[in-house]
Amino acid sequence: MSNFTESYKAAGVDVTAGYKAVELMKESVQKTMTSAVLNGLGGFGGMFELPQGYKNPVLVSGTDGVGTKLKLAFLQDKHDTVGIDCVAMCVNDIVCCGAKPLFFLDYVAVGKNIPEKVASIVSGVAKGCLESGCSLIGGETAEMPGFYPVDEYDLAGFAVGIVDKENILDNNNVKTDDVLIAIPSSGVHSNGFSLVRKVFNVESADLNQYIESLGCTIGEALLTPTKLYVKPALAVLEQVKVKSIAHITGGGFFENIPRALPKGKTAKIKKDDVRILPIFDLIRQTGNIPLDHMFSTFNMGVGMVMIVSKEDADKTIEILKANGEQAYVLGSVVDGEEGVILC
Repeated sequence: MSNFTESYKAAGVDVTAGYKAVELMKESVQKTMTSAVLNGLGGFGGMFELPQGYKNPVLVSGTDGVGTKLKLAFLQDKHDTVGIDCVAMCVNDIVCCGAKPLFFLDYVAVGKNIPEKVASIVSGVAKGCLESGCSLIGGETAEMPGFYPVDEYDLAGFAVGIVDKENILDNNNVKTDDVLIAIPSSGVHSNGFSLVRKVFNVESADLNQYIESLGCTIGEALLTPTKLYVKPALAVLEQVKVKSIAHITGGGFFENIPRALPKGKTAKIKKDDVRILPIFDLIRQTGNIPLDHMFSTFNMGVGMVMIVSKEDADKTIEILKANGEQAYVLGSVVDGEEGVILC
């Protein structure tokens, strides 16, 4: 057996490194397990028992990766937060349907399996799962020499949630004069990094440069993980009849907010009402990017938008603030076909 292992190692794949990576990540993964997980790490498939109490349960799935934000992790040799991004990009989408995430699986493809690095990546995934209330029930680490550089990797994930059919959010319920509630982002999140990397020329830039307006280095600001909105969003869904939710990802306001609106309705937002984060001012000024282009690429400081009736706006903000989110009224729904009006 050892001869076969040595032959594979000579080809660039170290099977024993894979075993060690699994051992190192077990502790962080175990923390995400609940009684609904029917088998432990290492099986051929992750088994999860569906919870009781749903009259007509519907499974909701989502998958995504971290994108070229990973380049910032490579350049700074910091790998314990990108897993949070991976989880957030999936579970934040799921909650937009009104669903509660149940479990998550990750896929890590590496040029060379360095067990400590892989374990660090997965520790971020586990943290994201814990914060979202879902279990990390499995995954895959693929060592692919000659396909990825030895010091680089890719990271993607897949999540499944559940919602009662009668509680699925339907944007056809959105009416004129409904209110858009903004939930702030933590920064750039995990979209638009091809433009970010070009603007700052990150491969040759000093990522340790402290930026006064950011209160941290440029590298720290850009690597800040995507905010997880599951718990505050579910808290609102339990107490308020939410009409629709938009997760603001790639495409910014102009692509994502219209997805939460029915045909014939438009979101009217005053630019001055958007609490733009300093990182976006820095990106715009450094890259000399028109403001409308910024709003069509980045979240601009708004990571999620909830649409509720005017009567429920104050209560929604109150619940979100009780859950640590400094939410505010972003705009309103008007008649029109534009999708988003920024005025």
